[in-house]
Amino acid sequence: MNKPAPLDDDQAALAKDRNFVTALARGLELLRAFGAGEEYLGNAELSSRTGIPRPTVSRLTYTLTQLGYLRHNARLEKYRLGPGILALGYRFLANQGIREIARPFMQHLAEATDCNVSLGAADKTSMMYIESCHGSGPLIMRLDVGSRLPMATTAIGRAWLCGLPAGRREAMLAELAELHGSDWPVLEADIKRSQEDYERYGFCLSEGDWQSQISAVATPLILEDGAEVMAINCGGASHRLSHQVLVENLGPRLKQVAQQILGELQHGG
Repeated sequence: MNKPAPLDDDQAALAKDRNFVTALARGLELLRAFGAGEEYLGNAELSSRTGIPRPTVSRLTYTLTQLGYLRHNARLEKYRLGPGILALGYRFLANQGIREIARPFMQHLAEATDCNVSLGAADKTSMMYIESCHGSGPLIMRLDVGSRLPMATTAIGRAWLCGLPAGRREAMLAELAELHGSDWPVLEADIKRSQEDYERYGFCLSEGDWQSQISAVATPLILEDGAEVMAINCGGASHRLSHQVLVENLGPRLKQVAQQILGELQHGG
């Protein structure tokens, strides 16, 4: 029998809270288990990914299916995300006024540079794209809204870390250290270098760190005096985005886009 996934300190504290509904939390964890490009998952796979016992998973998937958050394929005996969860996601995105403000500036930069320009928010130890614009040039990898990227190895993740208040950043780094284990010393050095780049240039770089064929720059979007932090990136094929291009061209242009977005947000407020 699968054992429940170990709780971190925050989750353990919540579990002891009499107002915390464990069943609801487990249901949401099941929905999170569906990754980009994975259409169907069975109860056994969901149990393995979440650490939730399989009998509990079966009850949760049945309930989520009845509510429209999952769709069941009887032939495969597996589940896929249903229209209910998509509706929730689109409602969230529709409420994020920053998307409507940011998109014209992002699209202009994407077309001018033949790059991918994306706006991302943190989700645990990953970054999730909530808006993405593409230029007309060939793309090594097409990443759209909903795509998840690792925080520690990507420019957008490192930029988000740079935008955090010191206390939140240290807590996040501790969580990443636990996640990455023996790989952490190398990643920590890379993150420190990104922080130095941010202090020097106002943006972070990733030159083949996440995917060897992809390079990018990114900068944080610090909203509401630091209460909310997002990040925006611009990247493409490494063979055409040299260090000089990143530092002297893409980085400054991305900073300008970030300033334009923040200016529009302040004007709108």
